[in-house]
Amino acid sequence: MYSTKNILNTAKDVIENETAAIAKMVSGLDEHFSETVRLMYEGRGRVVVSGIGKSAIVAAKIVATLNSTGTPAIFMHAADAIHGDLGVIQPDDIVLCLSKSGNTAEIKILVPLIKNMGNTLVGMVSQPDSYLAQHADYVLHVPVDKEACPNNLAPTTSTTAQMVMGDALAICLLKMRGFTAQDFARVHPGGSLGKKLYLRVSDLIDPARKPQVNLHDTIPQSIMVISANRLGATAVVDENGRLAGIITDGDVRRMLGKWQQFDKLTAGDIMTKNPKFVEAGEMAIKAFNLMDENQISQLVVTDNGQYAGMVHVHDILREGIV
Repeated sequence: MYSTKNILNTAKDVIENETAAIAKMVSGLDEHFSETVRLMYEGRGRVVVSGIGKSAIVAAKIVATLNSTGTPAIFMHAADAIHGDLGVIQPDDIVLCLSKSGNTAEIKILVPLIKNMGNTLVGMVSQPDSYLAQHADYVLHVPVDKEACPNNLAPTTSTTAQMVMGDALAICLLKMRGFTAQDFARVHPGGSLGKKLYLRVSDLIDPARKPQVNLHDTIPQSIMVISANRLGATAVVDENGRLAGIITDGDVRRMLGKWQQFDKLTAGDIMTKNPKFVEAGEMAIKAFNLMDENQISQLVVTDNGQYAGMVHVHDILREGIV
């Protein structure tokens, strides 16, 4: 029986093997890498990324990363390329071809076709003396002495190293382009990732649910406003509509324990002064973080000092930001 100790030892061996391979890549970076980045940055075309087998899967991931960080890219499977998909390559495109051995049959067919088309060819290979390495214009060397697979067969360490090299390309290009969080949001509008970067507090507040009372309103009036809006609180504003405080369910409970008579009390008497608030133009994720840090479930929203509404933690959770 394969014991827990054996399982953990195997896992550690895999991680150590792949970590060592990635560390080895650092010393192997040279002018071929920097020139490749420069060409991709200055090029008028796209980056066409190709591969076969597991390398093709990594190639597709590199394409996704490049596209999401500002570098136009397209995937071309090496096997499909020699059966018609070669037509996706346009004159100004740079072709990045991934192959551990650099000697597979499909690669040997594909390379001369790309060269005849006049496109710049970049090879990402582990074998520097391979066919691909010898015929590419630039070589990104991904040295892998041994796969994590005990039979040295299943692509494991080699594909991890390829992915890391692809990430290095993408991030270098991102920095050269000055690609910002706002740019990232523009190409990631869907899902929680995009919403964190573009959804603002003003997008969440409901004008129809804007609980507020005046400083001199009675306690029954304040409780009715809290109950009607179902946000667990109401803002208290002064005669100029500026935020003066907040009354929460907790403030009402504390009032019951502090005073015997309530008929002469006003909203101003029981409110919490200087409440936590967020500007309407701030990102929604900032509002969530403020609530989380202060362990509160609602937050007053202001717009240039004027009370604009209230956002509840449930409003943010419904958007799937967190």
